[in-house]
This record gives sequence, C-alpha cells and structure tokens, in this order.
Amino acid sequence: MHFRPRSALEGGMSEPQKQPMVAVLGAGPAGLMAAEIAAQGGAEVTVLDRMPSPARKLLIAGRGGLNLTHSEPLPAFLARYGTAEARLAPFIKAFPPAALAAWAEALGQPTFVGSSGRVFPRAMKASPLLRAWLARLGGLSVTLRLRHRWLGWEDGALAFESPEGPVRLRPAAAVLALGGASWPRLGSDGAWAGLLDGVAPLRPANCGFRIAWSDHLRARFAGTPLKRIALSFGGRTVRGEAVLTAAGIEGGAVYALSGALREEIAAGGPATLSLDLRPDMNPAALAARLDGPRGGMSLANHLRRAGLPPVATGLVQEALHAGATAPLSRLVKALPLVLTAPMGLDRAISSAGGLGWDEVDERLMLRRRPGVFACGEMLDWEAPTGGYLLQACFSTGLAAGRAALDWARGQPAG
Repeated sequence: MHFRPRSALEGGMSEPQKQPMVAVLGAGPAGLMAAEIAAQGGAEVTVLDRMPSPARKLLIAGRGGLNLTHSEPLPAFLARYGTAEARLAPFIKAFPPAALAAWAEALGQPTFVGSSGRVFPRAMKASPLLRAWLARLGGLSVTLRLRHRWLGWEDGALAFESPEGPVRLRPAAAVLALGGASWPRLGSDGAWAGLLDGVAPLRPANCGFRIAWSDHLRARFAGTPLKRIALSFGGRTVRGEAVLTAAGIEGGAVYALSGALREEIAAGGPATLSLDLRPDMNPAALAARLDGPRGGMSLANHLRRAGLPPVATGLVQEALHAGATAPLSRLVKALPLVLTAPMGLDRAISSAGGLGWDEVDERLMLRRRPGVFACGEMLDWEAPTGGYLLQACFSTGLAAGRAALDWARGQPAG
C-alpha cells in the first residue's frame, strides 16, 4: 500500500488533532479520482472506506477485462444515460472518454479499442492500473483509512466506526463517493441511503431475471450459454449472448434491456421478453424448414434442421409444453420468456436509484449540506455495461474533487 499512514485517526480519538482539508468517503473509482484531483490542487486529503482494501469491485470487474469506457461518438455515448443524460453530460464532456484513456496512459497503462468499440487497458486487468494509481496517490500524500464505516453526522462532524473505536472528522470539505448497492460483499452495501434525504430506492440494474423453468429444463440446461441470439422488449432489439441459470436468465443481452424490464415488472408485471434463437436466418427460409410435415422425425431432430443447439431445442419444447400454439418457425424467431422478477442486488452488476439530482447543485454539492459533494454510482442514474458505468464514476469523481478543493480553499467552486 502506497498511501502514507497518519496517527491522527488512530486510537479512537473523538476529535483528531490534525484534520484533513478534504475527506473522501469511499475508495472506489469515483472517490479515488476525487482524492487525486483535490490532492493535486494542494489539499491534504484523507480517503475513508468500510472495506479492508480499496477498489475491490473495480478489481473484480477487471478480471475478465477492465472495460474503462467506450469509443462511440459522444452524442451517442451520452444518450446511454437515459433520463440522467442532461445532468451527467457536463461532467462527462469535461472529462470525456479520450481524457480517461489519456489518464490511464499517464499511469503507464495504455489502452486499445476492441472490436465492439469498448476501451480496455492493454493489460486487460484492473490490478496494474490500481497499483499505479495508488502509487500516484501516495506520492500526493493522500491518506487512506480502511475499515471505517460512515455513521452520518454527529454535532456537525463526520462520524465513523473503526476497529480502533469512534472517529470524528471536521474537514473543510467532504466528498461522498459511497457507491450503489450491487455486489455488497465487495463494496458499498447501500446502508448510506438511510443517512441522507432525497434518496430514491436502490434497485438492481444490469441484472438477470427470474423465470419459472420446468424441473427438466433447469436440471439439463442451467449454466448453458445462449450464443448469437437476439432479445427484444419494448420496441428495442439487442443482439448478443445470455446464460440460462437455475433461477432464470442473465448475461449481456439481458442486461442491456434490464432497466425497461425491471420497470415493467415494478408496474405490475410480469414482463415478456422475446427471444430470437436464429437472428441471422430469414423467417421465410426458417418456415420452409420447420413448418411443414415432419413425418416420423422426432421434434428434436426436426428442430436440428434449423441449426438449433440442444439448449435452443429445449427452450422451444418448454414453450410447447406450456401451451404455445404458434408455428415452430415463429417460436424460434420470437420465443416468449416470461420474467417474474429481477435478480437481487447481490447478483446485479450495478444499481439504479440513489441520491436525487434535486438534492445536489450544478457542482454536485448537497443543497442541505454546504461543503459536502456527491459523485459516482450513489447518484440517481444508471447506464448499460460497455464502459458507461466507469466513465460516469470517473467524470463525476473528478468534478466533485475539483469542487471540494475550491470550497476548501474558500473560492467559488465551478
């Protein structure tokens, strides 16, 4: 660990003698970026986090390739944030994808653009980037305090529970980068939501959904991937892959539609997702293969004529056993999947909901708490996977760190 130790927070002091100029609550990407910007401006910065090590969720996310951002044109990029686009746009424009790639390059982690347009470090993993980042923060004399759970405010001071006892801080400015509520074993558990006003309920985003599979399908195909498929809902179609689970379905193509599906279920659900098992095959050609007489051929063998793998055949048979009457070709092109509920936050990639935009000003300062700024996933926005999640965390973290620095200096922020 490259952060410098400080005795000021040790020993369970109720009021440390040496107060940081800026306190950052949360050691994920948004918080560390806020700390970097404030420290580069000359502030004495302390980062506090409830976990035993920093940026745990970032490290896990990077195991399969750290998707930092996306290379698509900025107007299309910003549109990915849906209803939060107008609020996030100023921060992302101020620190856009190209700037994030240059930042990684300056840490000795050059990036490349994949075939999908996603941007990755050449090392792919998050650990080399995080090590270099922590070294930079250490060089800026940023202090890190782990296993410090925020309890809210007590007599105007930030109150924490730590292994050494209660800790109280009165920084000149504070940045809340407390995260969402997904993957709570790796980072934020969302408990902070009860400490602030104006927080929309935290809900799973980029998540899988529950489906009441038959015992036969569950036993045979749980864990089986569905490749080269298309999913449709609400007038939108997404091509990609998914995975059948014992409880339902998950995977990239599902995550892309998860926000609309979640809201449909919340409105009274269930939601019916349309699955195209052969998106590259013309419907007329498929009908010619499947909708005529099959003689003595078994249904499974007959479906193989359409090039369906066993898992796809099993899904068609499942629909037929449930009472579907559409021609086989139509089932292959538009198999209905009835989703009953989203998977829980413990399995979601990200979360929706959070601190409402009306609670912060254009500098991300809490209207009810002057000198306290918020950033990252704890704000009320959601985005698909593909680099959009991390980009918004980095961009808002930078903005909050800069505003906190200006506030601590007694200058107008902005």
